[in-house]
Amino acid sequence: MERIFEKLMYSSRWIMAPIYLGLSLILLALGIKFFQEILHVLPNILTIREVDLVLVTLSLIDIALVGGLIVMVMFSGYENFVSRLDVGESEDKLGWLGKLDAGSLKNKVAASIVAISSIHLLKVFMNTENIPNDKIKWYLLIHVTFVLSAFAMGYLDKITKGK
Repeated sequence: MERIFEKLMYSSRWIMAPIYLGLSLILLALGIKFFQEILHVLPNILTIREVDLVLVTLSLIDIALVGGLIVMVMFSGYENFVSRLDVGESEDKLGWLGKLDAGSLKNKVAASIVAISSIHLLKVFMNTENIPNDKIKWYLLIHVTFVLSAFAMGYLDKITKGK
């Protein structure tokens, strides 16, 4: 009975596979939004203010960073929790594939969140005339919280790996 239960429990990891596949749909949605934003900017490129162009550019960078985060979570999560990806040793194989364990993935996700938050905070600072000061303080506090959390997770990981 115990053996059957353990096999069933171990096989249940495959429930995560469609979830990781579903992330690719979010990646597709981000790609559509990315190009939609570009199509809005290009016709107005000669009349758009420089600050507005920089804000749009930061939004596009934000989307690219979130997309990279999704790819990292999708592939590493699948490899760590479901099954190895058998993509062979072709030249286009991602260099980090198969090398990120759950702890490393957690730290990479935290670093990505800090980078995304940094871009968002930069957008806020470039648009300060349209944002109330109390909101700016909240954005800054949230960003500092992300930075401190990422630092603490990295430090704790370093301590535990050192033992």
